[in-house]
Formats: sequence, structure tokens, C-alpha cells
Amino acid sequence: MKFDTPATTNPIDRMTLVGQPLDRIDGRLKTTGKAAYAYEHQDAVRRHAYGYVLGAAIAKGRITAMDLAAARAAPGVLAVVTAANAGPLDKGEMNTAPLLGGPQVDHYHQAIALVVAESFEQARDAALAIRVDYARAEGAYDLAAARDTAEKVKQSASATGDFERAFAAAPVTLEATYTTPDQSHAMMEPHASIAAWDGDALVVWTSNQMIAWGAGELAKTLRMPREKVRLISPFIGGGFGGKLFLRADALLAALGARAAGRPVKVALQRPLVANNTTHRPATIQRIRLGAGQDGRITAIGHESWSGDQKGGQPETAVDQTRLLYAGANRLTQLRLAVLDLPEGNAMRAPGEAPGLMALEIAMDEMAEKLGLDPVEFRILNDTQVDPNDPKRPFSQRQLVECLRLGAERFGWRQRNPRPGQARDGRWLTGLGVAAAFRNNLVMKSGARIRLNSRGGITVETDMTDIGTGSYTIIAQTAAEMMGVGMDQVTVRLGDSSFPASAGSGGQWGANSATAGVYAACVKLREAVAQALGFNSADAVFEGGEIRAGNRRVALGQAAGAAELVVEDSIEFGDLDKRYQQSTFGAHFVEVAVDSATGEARIRRMLAVCAAGRILNPKTARSQVIGAMTMGVGGALMEELAVDRRHGFFVNHDLAGYEVPVHADIPHQEVIFLDETDPVSSPMKAKGVGELGLCGVAAAIANAVHNATGVRLRDYPITLDKYLDRLPELA
Repeated sequence: MKFDTPATTNPIDRMTLVGQPLDRIDGRLKTTGKAAYAYEHQDAVRRHAYGYVLGAAIAKGRITAMDLAAARAAPGVLAVVTAANAGPLDKGEMNTAPLLGGPQVDHYHQAIALVVAESFEQARDAALAIRVDYARAEGAYDLAAARDTAEKVKQSASATGDFERAFAAAPVTLEATYTTPDQSHAMMEPHASIAAWDGDALVVWTSNQMIAWGAGELAKTLRMPREKVRLISPFIGGGFGGKLFLRADALLAALGARAAGRPVKVALQRPLVANNTTHRPATIQRIRLGAGQDGRITAIGHESWSGDQKGGQPETAVDQTRLLYAGANRLTQLRLAVLDLPEGNAMRAPGEAPGLMALEIAMDEMAEKLGLDPVEFRILNDTQVDPNDPKRPFSQRQLVECLRLGAERFGWRQRNPRPGQARDGRWLTGLGVAAAFRNNLVMKSGARIRLNSRGGITVETDMTDIGTGSYTIIAQTAAEMMGVGMDQVTVRLGDSSFPASAGSGGQWGANSATAGVYAACVKLREAVAQALGFNSADAVFEGGEIRAGNRRVALGQAAGAAELVVEDSIEFGDLDKRYQQSTFGAHFVEVAVDSATGEARIRRMLAVCAAGRILNPKTARSQVIGAMTMGVGGALMEELAVDRRHGFFVNHDLAGYEVPVHADIPHQEVIFLDETDPVSSPMKAKGVGELGLCGVAAAIANAVHNATGVRLRDYPITLDKYLDRLPELA
């Protein structure tokens, strides 16, 4: 199905099931421990063995010798795989360095060997017996030091008007530099896979967000026909972008299983999750704002520096600045430095999340300079068209409504505009706000629908569920379209033998995948109507029946004695070029800072989101409060500490890499505006899981400033950066 005309009325608009806060249909499996994650499919294979990955002990250089004798002779060892004996491998298109290194080493903890043994302990002990000699090379590990050598990314440059002249002439200006650190996805489930060969065919149970991508990359790396590789990933224990691409666990499990002649399980140990897989790269961001005395922005400039391996990509931290606020004269630019740290890549809301961490502090600073309320300053500079192309309107844009409703609900009027003045005993208290923005992305997505003689519906698509509720919203979509109850729908996900979907990433998953199911259901409705002699245009699907006029027939009769099976996909036309499609929100936060110790505590949080039709308010709220929690980590705790001598992340486990826990998170409230966007998809929905993160950290930083009077521009906001600057208690 081609979607190139704004959707008007369709069966989804009944919203008897879609749009309702239904419980997750997979909830019982997860709460009882019956949901099988990647490392738990041992029942599907016989006599599986265990693989243990050895990571490189240097960040850059070469392996000059590798002594495998002790490992091969160790008890229980079945095989040892290295680049020297793995056979010919191609590098996939979606990673900057080979997943199996050697003799060249591209980054610290790059996989250089896999030991396969009868037990995990045997594999681990044998891997530690491998002796590796290295020739270490000089590397670049410091973004600040590499800033001057960073190259401009040509396709990222954007200029409208004459920024430099307008900024120089502006009555009120701000120029400031902000930094965000390297961050880890720190998902609960590590990267894990089980691989099994059947002749020349390979099956891998893995933890991967994008099944079609992963299967294609694995086939390419192993130089195999794509149809000979099957990936299965029904449940994923968190990904946040870190499992978008094929990683070493899946490749090494496949190589290990081939070498051992048995199925092999591989899970990356936690330090390798930080150093071997991807992370959110650090940024240095320069923001310049110019405005008139009336508070209207006349010049807005945003430049960002980030680093990655040679051939990598920049963190796109300026994207939101192109679209979020009005201003005739604009300049954005990305610069990329070559660093020899582990690969930087997508982490929840790549670009907008770190970009808003800087931009929304700058907006707060500018409002203070102008003597304007931070909420009103943002409202004053709203725009209903793409500021770079005034002829291109937003399909929906309710940023102002989010800010005003949030201010009212949060009690913004009680905020003391003078920083450091509000107190609660020994605690300095403050309120902060930030706008939220994330583009609405859509991707082609397909599904297969089966109708049986009892009227039961089975949906098959390689869409994944990373804890987001995909099973439930897909079931809601199919049930709504076919007029059956939720108990009549079975959803099967995460298998590359199913039609390729959008997958989970970029906030495109829910909207695109359900639109793909919608397309398949439209085709099934037509097939049912034809089989039963109905005019599909007049037919009503409801209560497990199809009816028109006085005639009604049970849905299952269309299947006959077997099944009625259809398959289709949603393909998006050029609506995203004719309209700017984005999601918007506003975050409000209250913090308290201990005037003696500097300890910062979050007291309450509010997110107001405008993100199209909310397909399931319960699962969507779960996504947003999880994102808000991640925002607390990004503001106050999370930082991969770089050893700038040896080029690795020091705090590469969950003991040293701090994330928020329950005690850190108080009352959270989420409000969804009543919005449908007919330009986005037939579902009239958008994504919301990343929008909930965008802006949170800046709202916290602004609240800390309001509480203490100390303005911090370097994340995370830890007490050592402001303790000696706190106001004295009277």
C-alpha cells in the first residue's frame, strides 16, 4: 500500500481498541519469567556449548603474536576462533571496524578471539590463558584535544540569511560552549546470541532491534546467501539503539558454532558492552543567539564537534536547532574528529538528545538576559513553518500548547525568577523548563496476516519488542481493523522469515509497524469480502462478523477449511517532503539542592507531549517515564570516563557507570495532548519513546540554576562542579 495522501476516515478511527490503555499482552510472560530472551533459547537447540569473547587489551596497534596452545589444551575446550582461522569475512556496512579484529586492532576490547567450551567457566578460563603480544600505536582519545583538527561535515551545513552580520548587530547576544560526555546504553540485557547450523543454513537467536538489517549484515559478513540466514529475536531486554546493528556476539556465535560443530551461546561480558559495542559520543557545542529587546530571535547559530572511528559519523546535535525556533538568520554545522575510541553511534534520540542538552540551557540563559520568563521566551519564538523553508508547514505543531498546559499543571507561576532565593529548610529549590523536539520518521514496514476458520487472526512481522509494547499495539491494530476481540489475535514478532518491518529505532517503530499491519489488514478485508460476496466498500467488520445491510457472516467462513493468508506493506510517499513532520513536548522539573553537601535531588517531573494519535496510553506513558528517568541519568550521573592515555572507558560496568535507581525518581506525570496527524500515516500516529528524553537534562540543569544561581554548561551536573559556589544559608 502506498501512503501518499493525508489519511481521512478509516476503521482505526473507531478507537474501540486502538487508543485504549490496554495491558500488555506479553506482560504475564515477562512477569512470570516465561518470556525467552536471546540467551534462553537452549530448548530450541541440542548439546549447545558456550563461547567466551576475548577483547583487545590495547586501543590501537597490531597483534604481533597470539599463543593459543594453553587455551586449546584446557579442559572442555572445543574450538578457538581468531581472525587467522575464521575464514574470509567481509566488514558489514553498518559498523566502522571489523567485528573480529586481528592482526590490526581498531579499538579497545575489539573482539580478537572466541573460546568455545562445554561450560561457560571452562570457556572463560581458557580465554584468559591466551597470551597476546601487541605493538601499541599512538592514538587520539581526547575530543577537546582533537577539536582543532576536526573536519566540517559538508552535508550537515545549513545557513539561512546572514547569521554573522545579524549576530553582530543584535542588541542582546549570548555565546557559550556546552559539553556532553560519552554515554553507554547500559541496557539490562547484554548483547547475546545462540547460533546453530543446519548444513549450510544458519539460525541465530539474538538480541537485535532491526532483524532485516541484522540478517543482511550477517549474511554479508559471512559471505552467505541472505536466504540462508535466519535471525530470531522475540524479546529484547532493552536496546536504546545499541542493538540496531549486528555486533560481535552474533558473528562470533556463528563462527564458533561452525568451528565446534555444535550450537554455541555467546553473551558479551558487561565491560565489552561499553567498549566493544557502540556508545553515544561526546560533544562540544558552541551556541550563539542574538535577539532584539522585544525577545525575538534574529540570529541562531549552533555548531557541534564530536568524534568517531575513521569512516564514522558525527553526533547530529544541531538537527533540532534547524526547526525548533523562528529566526531569519541561521547557521548550523557539524564537525567530526577521528578518534580511536570504540565506535560512536545511535543512542536513544541521537542528535536531539545531546543537542537539546545544550540548546535548551542556552535558551534559558538568553531569557534571563532579556528579563523574560523562560516559558514565554520560547512561546514568543514559536514558528508554524520550517524556518529554513517558509513554504513548508509543519503537519502538526503544538509546542505552545505543551508549554502553556505544562506551566499551568506544574505551578510555574510559583517559580521565583531570581535564582537561589527559594528554600525549604537546608534545601535550595528551583524549577526548570525545556522544550522537547524529535522528528517524526517513517519507514517501509510489512506484515503477513492469517485468518483461520474460527475467526482467529495471526499477525507475523519481523518487528521487534524492546520493552515498548509492540506486541500489544500491533494486536490492537489488527483487532480494530478486523472487528475481533484482542483474545482472537496472536502476534508473532522478531523472525527474519516474516515480512520485513520498520524495526525498533528512531522513534519510527510503533507508527510504521502498525501502519504496515494496517495495510495487510486492508488487503485481508478485501479478500474476506470477495470470498464471501460482499462489496468491501460497504462491509462492516465488527463482533467477529462481516455485515452489509441485513446480511451478516462469521469472519472465519472466509477462510474455509484452511487459512486465508495475505501479505502487504506500507510504503510512504513524499508527504514528509511536503510537510515537516515532528513531535513536540515540554518538560518541567523541580529540584532541591542541599546547601551544605551540594546533593541534588529531583522532586517532581512533568512531561507534556504532542505526538499524534497515542496508540496505547498505558504503554506510551511507560515509554515516556522511562525516557524521563534516562534524562535524569544524563543530567546528573551518566558519563563514560575516558582513559586518555590508553583509550578506553574506565567505568565499563554497572558499578562504575551510574544510572538512576528507584530512589532517585519521585513523582512523574505525563500528559498527552489530544492530537491526530493524518499526514504521518494511516494510523495518524507518531513516535513518543524518544521525545520523552529530549530536553529532560536541560530542564534539570535549568532547575539547578534556578535553585542555586550557578549556571553549569558541562554534563553531568555533579556536585564537585558547583559545591564551592553555593549560596550561604541565612
